[in-house]
Amino acid sequence: MKYSVKYGTKNIEFNVEFKNRKTMSISVEPPKSINVVAPVGTSEQEIKGAVKSKGAWIIQKLFEFRNIESKRVNREFVSGESFMYLGRNYSLQIHVDENLQNGSSVKLFRGKFHVYVKEKNDELIKKAMEAWYREKTDEQVKKRIKYYQKFFNKKPSAIRVKEQKKRWASCTSNNELLFNWRCVMAKSTALDYIIVHEMCHMYYMNHSQEFWDLVSSVMADYEVRKEWLRDYGIKMDL
Repeated sequence: MKYSVKYGTKNIEFNVEFKNRKTMSISVEPPKSINVVAPVGTSEQEIKGAVKSKGAWIIQKLFEFRNIESKRVNREFVSGESFMYLGRNYSLQIHVDENLQNGSSVKLFRGKFHVYVKEKNDELIKKAMEAWYREKTDEQVKKRIKYYQKFFNKKPSAIRVKEQKKRWASCTSNNELLFNWRCVMAKSTALDYIIVHEMCHMYYMNHSQEFWDLVSSVMADYEVRKEWLRDYGIKMDL
């Protein structure tokens, strides 16, 4: 269901979904999606009032998303282009060898990503880079979960790396931790924040005060690490 409210000179259009819950939530997702989840029986007037009361915040989020979109990286997959790994930028060096026997491969050494392919093909290079990032994310995430396990008496039932378009990671109801393969592009302190965040979801499947208190007890400076992801996350892609 769609509604709209006037806020100053702006017209805010938003989607409404009704659920069996006690509270109302308002979220803004890129590029310009505003979603309200309201308890069944909530009046249109009450919903519009809640959205209007959050008007300044909604307008600010939409502005931030437009600003982020302008910073989005457009890849060309050419030698000299920069790619991130653990927060640092490394230049790409493409090696074309028609006699390659084992398909494409990627190595990181001497400050460069060396990509070996049979032909200069953007899709081949992209797939090779993604495979490398998936492998490294799996390695780093498992290594850091092992380190942080001492702060938790619950253990993940499984750890997997997958495609996630809108999240850095997630935790299922049976404590399976799923990580976006792009995570390893983040600097190590931000990667650790993603990991601790998801491990805390093994106790709280929400973002309640209790959840954030637990995050803070493990990682007192989590807000600084979270801010880094907000500022640089848009660059963490192929």
